[in-house]
Amino acid sequence: MAYLFNTEEDVREMLAAIGEASIEALFASIPSSMRLNRPLAIPPGMSEIELQRHLQSLARRNTSPSQAVCFLGGGAYDHFIPAVVDHLAMRGEFYTSYTPYQPEVSQGNLQVMFEYETMICQLTGMDVSNASLYDGATAMVEAVLLAMAGNASDKKVIVVPESIHPDYRHTLETYLRFTEYQLRTVPCPAGMVDQAAWEQAIDESAGCVVVGLPSFFGTVEDQRPLVAAAKAAQAHVIAVADMIGLGLFAPPAQWGADIVVAEGQPLGNPLQFGGPYLGILACTDAFLRRMPGRIAGQTTDRDGNRCWVLTLQTREQHIRREKATSNICTNQGLLALRATIYLALLGPAGLRETAEQCSWKTQYLIERLVARERFELAFPGPYWREVTIRDRHADVAGLVAHARQQGMLAGVPLGQWYPAWNDCLLIAVTEKRTREEIDRLVDVLASAPSAKETLHA
Repeated sequence: MAYLFNTEEDVREMLAAIGEASIEALFASIPSSMRLNRPLAIPPGMSEIELQRHLQSLARRNTSPSQAVCFLGGGAYDHFIPAVVDHLAMRGEFYTSYTPYQPEVSQGNLQVMFEYETMICQLTGMDVSNASLYDGATAMVEAVLLAMAGNASDKKVIVVPESIHPDYRHTLETYLRFTEYQLRTVPCPAGMVDQAAWEQAIDESAGCVVVGLPSFFGTVEDQRPLVAAAKAAQAHVIAVADMIGLGLFAPPAQWGADIVVAEGQPLGNPLQFGGPYLGILACTDAFLRRMPGRIAGQTTDRDGNRCWVLTLQTREQHIRREKATSNICTNQGLLALRATIYLALLGPAGLRETAEQCSWKTQYLIERLVARERFELAFPGPYWREVTIRDRHADVAGLVAHARQQGMLAGVPLGQWYPAWNDCLLIAVTEKRTREEIDRLVDVLASAPSAKETLHA
């Protein structure tokens, strides 16, 4: 979006329109202790050519998947994006009519929302989906608040396994810090939920539980025993799913989930240094009236023509103000549009093939890596798209640095979240990775010097 500064004349006209004499008077209600009483710590202004040159020099410091072979994962993945996704999503009609938080949103955007919601429900098996949220982490938080809102007063506990994305758990901790709710985290010593610890954590005070398929470590486990324990305690079940994986796995509705959330980045959205991405949330009809975000519905106009409307957006802060039970005030319309185009292009068969390619190539990487003396599986598995590898030399930082020098983004070190597993590397293999790239990664990792060798050198 282009930036145009306000001239002094613009400022005078705006102040006159709102009835204020000056900028200082406009902000007089802000206590002086909360104001920045010094200039911003930024360098002097640059000419356009100087600024472009400076930004280009900064950009060259980045390493992106276009410059290196990407085996990064941990929540954002380098999946193939058909060219038509960019072509359709960049049409001016979608950009210029982008007001998805207003009732008068264009019919084109409303139709996209409706089709997006329909495909999300088909994938998850849920009854209803909203038109997207901010990202996967906050979607999980909204699902927890949604699940807890209708519980009895004595149900104040949320049970979450250690294998849920650590950033998601940290986000949930932040939201719950000043509420009456309590978070219980269940250990996953072998990369999967400890069933005995899980059942012990779910007592009569548990209002909802969160389960993940696959886990953050890439492991795939049967969710039915975990769900059964939650249902026995009358706790709602929230599933953190992977939308590509649902091309292969049974939909969460089949194994008892009440609410499904996910990160929509893998659906036609590129890796872009942390976002923006989109959060996915779908649920059963029982939660419909308390659902955050907005829902687009299909109807007919007075002439009998098919059309689309915003059906529900009642919980949000721009409507209910201080009574809102959700902080949502918009949806990631352009990212949801990309997801809709991507899913429509692939269809059920294409999505399944993508998920199978991820599975096959991950298994190939596992076979090649564990054949090398230096590496072993950190957890028994099975794995899908990601695998957690243990370096017997305990030099994960050295592995990553060595691979980077060879043009390979080798994976995500687990130690930044799990200090006990600082000798483990999380490696993602999408359908884009070729046999040659996987073979090269194995050779590069196996040839990396250990910390001791580097020290002696």
